[in-house]
Amino acid sequence: MEIFANLATGFGIALSPFTLMLAIVGCFLGTIIGALPGLGPSNGVAILIPITFTVGLDATSALVLMTAVYYGAMYGGRISSILLNIPGDEPALMTTLDGYPMAKAGRAGDALVLSGVASFVGAFLATIGLMLLAPMLARVAFLFGPAEYFALYLLAFCTLGGMASNNQAKSAIAACIGLAIAMIGVDNSSGMPRLTGGNMHLMDGVDFLVAIVGLFAIAEVFFFIESHGKGSAIGVILDKVTIPWADIKDTKWTMLRSSGIGFVAGILPGAGASLGSFLAYMSEKSIAGEKGGFGTGVAKGIAAPEAGNNAAAGGALVPMLTLGVPGSGTTAVLLALLMTLNITPGPTLFTERPEVVWGLIASLLIANVVLLLMNVPMVKIFVRVLQVPSWILLPGVTMISFVGIYSLSGSYFDLLLMVGFGVLGYILRKLDIPTVPVILGILLGGNMENALRRAMVLSDGEMSYLFSTPISIGLWIAAIAGFVAPMFLRNVLRKPQAITD
Repeated sequence: MEIFANLATGFGIALSPFTLMLAIVGCFLGTIIGALPGLGPSNGVAILIPITFTVGLDATSALVLMTAVYYGAMYGGRISSILLNIPGDEPALMTTLDGYPMAKAGRAGDALVLSGVASFVGAFLATIGLMLLAPMLARVAFLFGPAEYFALYLLAFCTLGGMASNNQAKSAIAACIGLAIAMIGVDNSSGMPRLTGGNMHLMDGVDFLVAIVGLFAIAEVFFFIESHGKGSAIGVILDKVTIPWADIKDTKWTMLRSSGIGFVAGILPGAGASLGSFLAYMSEKSIAGEKGGFGTGVAKGIAAPEAGNNAAAGGALVPMLTLGVPGSGTTAVLLALLMTLNITPGPTLFTERPEVVWGLIASLLIANVVLLLMNVPMVKIFVRVLQVPSWILLPGVTMISFVGIYSLSGSYFDLLLMVGFGVLGYILRKLDIPTVPVILGILLGGNMENALRRAMVLSDGEMSYLFSTPISIGLWIAAIAGFVAPMFLRNVLRKPQAITD
């Protein structure tokens, strides 16, 4: 009954005209961002975060807007996957396998509507799972001490870094870069400046948002400059849009199974939507067998990955809200938003700021319905976004980034630092070094250091204290497994064309 009372409070917040408007605007903007190849939810949320501070949104409103953008981008990623055979983001990769063949067969409208329905089912069920599971996990998190939190942060680095790059060495390098950046500033214990180079502007450390906007948005502008503004054109023309009731009926169990698989994948730190999409697709392909026709444009081949990746997006919010550990790159950006708003995600969030959590959950339930209503009748409008020239889009991104960051601090140094992070992001991507572990290092580095220091104070410097409880031992084992497992899985995950062989 407590859940229903909390949910009623959440709907009281979510149904206020202003919050409802934010959810609708976030859904619309997120779908547009997701439809653009290459941007994806991480970049979309990072680009739009400065706006939340420019207009002075409170914590609940800002989180509602950004998570609506997050969910909308997950919906929108399927549009370019189906029409262009270019994934809007990595989780939408599996949708291309059957989505594009169906579109080429003259059923582009059916593919888009079916994928929209599957996205709704996955995201809606994941939000229900978030509502039921997060409070229970928050209660378990009260058992965590400094040793457990240190192992948990290590787990986040090992798993998120391991899934984000072609090899573990590059992930480790990226994480070390992020941890080094997190050390910049005045040491809380000794009061001595670290890695500041004598620059007074760095005494307070590096602002999360400056780093995130630079690594994502500004780096994207540099890639645009390198490509000389070359854009893509519509690969498959969208004609009429109808609701494929027969396909929806045939895939109902596929959507339910894939939603469950995706939600579990999303809860695991670092696994996220990419793994959820892959596992959901492969599971349905195994059930269907050789006669299933996967890879030729079948409905189940579209419903499975779309339900899986959207369910994983909701599942990734569970560890972020209850443990303060992001389950994906996008939730890492959302974590930065919360920390900037002086909100500390974790088990106490549900008791100290229940209006934030339950207002968010209620808004997500509403946003899913809004996204379904948007993505069926308005799909032709979103398709037209693919025709916007990059030379118009990217300068707009740059303007938003500069105005937003300057409005936060009024410091020219932060603008220079943002450009510097953009150059760093460009170099890292050219070297195929993932940027998500860098962000994770900046976000969690300070907390990880504090947890280690507290553990050493409590144990009088005894390192064995880090392995003194069953929870900490389990987290260490999971961290090692999470770092090693991708070495064996990567060849399969990075070669989707082999799936259709």
